[in-house]
Amino acid sequence: MDKVGAITMPNMQLPMITEMQQMAAIASNRVEFSTALPQPTGSSLFAQVNEVNSPSFSRVFNGVINSVDNLQHVASDKQTAMDMGVSDDLTGTMLASQKASVAFSAMVQVRNKLTTALDEVMNTAL
Repeated sequence: MDKVGAITMPNMQLPMITEMQQMAAIASNRVEFSTALPQPTGSSLFAQVNEVNSPSFSRVFNGVINSVDNLQHVASDKQTAMDMGVSDDLTGTMLASQKASVAFSAMVQVRNKLTTALDEVMNTAL
């Protein structure tokens, strides 16, 4: 019974939920503007963005893309090891493959939502 309890769905979802909460915390961090005036050499009148402390959307999305890419590489490596007979961990291989598939599908859905939102913004009458 201990083995069955160790591989239940809530135990497998806990690391993924923790990672999603960390990403949400990073993404919810608003871009902070410094209160200092721009340098006289610059022609912009806007305050400069403090890029050290605030993650940009592109950095967060690039992190997600890299994470999905890493999951796909891990799944591919495990599948290759299974095919070559180096490993006999079929369960781990299938789980890695499904993790990569779910992560990729979620990323594609986010991309589709962003594309739809951008189209709506572009078609908004001023």
